[in-house]
Amino acid sequence: MRISSNFDGGNIRVIEATSPDNIKLSINKDNLSDFSQWFYFKLDSQPLTSHSIVISDLKNSAYPDGWKDYQAVASYDREEWFRVDTTFDGDNLTIEHTPEYEHTYYAYFAPYSYERHSDLLASAQTAFDCKLEFLGETLDGRDISVLQIGQADEGKMVVWITARQHPGETMAEWLIEGLLERLLDEDDGVARRLLDKAVFYVVPNMNPDGSVRGHLRTNAVGTNLNREWAEPSLQKSPEVFYVMEKMQQTGVDMYLDVHGDEALPYNFVAGSEGVPSYDARMEYLENSFKQALLLVSPEFQDEYGYPKDKPGEANLTVASNAVCQRYNCLSYTLEMPFKDNNLLPDPAFGWSPVRCKQLGEDVLVAINSVVEQLRT
Repeated sequence: MRISSNFDGGNIRVIEATSPDNIKLSINKDNLSDFSQWFYFKLDSQPLTSHSIVISDLKNSAYPDGWKDYQAVASYDREEWFRVDTTFDGDNLTIEHTPEYEHTYYAYFAPYSYERHSDLLASAQTAFDCKLEFLGETLDGRDISVLQIGQADEGKMVVWITARQHPGETMAEWLIEGLLERLLDEDDGVARRLLDKAVFYVVPNMNPDGSVRGHLRTNAVGTNLNREWAEPSLQKSPEVFYVMEKMQQTGVDMYLDVHGDEALPYNFVAGSEGVPSYDARMEYLENSFKQALLLVSPEFQDEYGYPKDKPGEANLTVASNAVCQRYNCLSYTLEMPFKDNNLLPDPAFGWSPVRCKQLGEDVLVAINSVVEQLRT
């Protein structure tokens, strides 16, 4: 029996693995950080044998509440990820599973590999009216890339979408994959109308270093990128620095920053009601976008989410708040669950890549509903 995580996005530490019913593991912290929550490892063992895998010390993880009612995902082919029986006692997460094959992968959520990320960018650039642009390098020397979709003509709206500032929130890039597939479909009416009215700038992965390193929340040097939007630096947060530099060149009429939430089993948005410049116009745009998404997607809801910021008390180091304040635009953080969506539970797969991608397609319908009003 062998447990390994020395691969793209892998993260686990073996405490003991003497028999299938005695596997004890823990999660490594992000480099130079105290965040720990993301796990991804491979079990090589005898198939059709019951295994008990215990991941310990989770009361000291980044989000202990995230483990309640959580079910881990597993895969044999790293394409289909299904949920496996999982329990949590307040400190230990126990996965009970009988693998069907000799090699089984387990993860916190369906991984989105750096290779798939590179394929996504390369494929997108071959589509009509799509350009792949290099903005700069990460601290580990990887590309910081943006896709420009549509022509940046005078009078067109400018829509920015970023994802995966927190690398362990892989559902964010799964959503982007679905969104891009629809936006780049020349036969799709919603996409055609959107690209007639707007130009899109899409960053599928804001944090490639953290993604490859198997981090939950930070980049190569332990920086939480979603707290760097007030004063990013090339030393700590070049990912944000270069994206903000590009935004300054293009302007922003709408911004969507895509994330995952460890604890809440719902899809929801967090608005910018606390920024100093927030006004009735922004409130109207936020409500219009939400109502459209509620109509088009049964996976979305507006009852559960984060507490709203009081007027003038928003954290302006957070991306959606910072961009809203700087560009006086509609700006949302979109959150998806690591667990299942309690509105439409699926015991076999939970919230999954397929559902993420569908939500990405639906988001375009909601953008289409407000695109002509973004400057009014």
